[in-house]
Amino acid sequence: MIIKVCGMRDADNIREVEALGIDYMGFIFWPKSSRYVSEVPKYLPKKCKRVGVFVDASIGDVMTIAEQYQLDLIQLHGQESPSYITQLRPHLSLLNSKISIIKALNIATTDDLEATKRYEGYVDYFLFDTKGKMVGGNGEKFDWSVLDSYREETPFLLSGGIGPDDAERVKSFLTSHLSPLTSKKCIGIDLNSKFELSPALKDVNKIRNFLSSLKL
Repeated sequence: MIIKVCGMRDADNIREVEALGIDYMGFIFWPKSSRYVSEVPKYLPKKCKRVGVFVDASIGDVMTIAEQYQLDLIQLHGQESPSYITQLRPHLSLLNSKISIIKALNIATTDDLEATKRYEGYVDYFLFDTKGKMVGGNGEKFDWSVLDSYREETPFLLSGGIGPDDAERVKSFLTSHLSPLTSKKCIGIDLNSKFELSPALKDVNKIRNFLSSLKL
């Protein structure tokens, strides 16, 4: 189970969260976000993978930041098309042939899963977030049961309002409420706003306790 903590910015906080043994750490490069990273933190994670979150950014901007931050994954959270991704991949390969691409999709009903068909074969992972007024970071859950209708092969991460008290719900969902086929495709979860003291500053104890309760 991949644990991704997103919306990081403070150097000391980055170091503390990394020490918890998480797998991915996300940095948001969208200027309209309250978790926007405008300058390189004095410390960047070395033991977990670095994820850069972008919203309809130019390929040039993605490349500049990917190189500057030595990103391992690119998360696209806007209206980026399969054509855009096709153009982006060879540029990323020049930096690191192992860079993966995550396409975030906002979900409310089974109809929203239709969008996955457009991106199947173009991205390495999906991230299913809650459909809301904001591009991301709405801090609300969607009805996870709709994911049982997911039929594509691309593995996905579950996001959207997962909080400190949701460990048992996540475990139950993965082990009892999804078909075995769909459950295998859910490779991780994304944690963000529900674990914050303030935007981009995570409560390390809450994350630690959640991870301890989550152990499958």
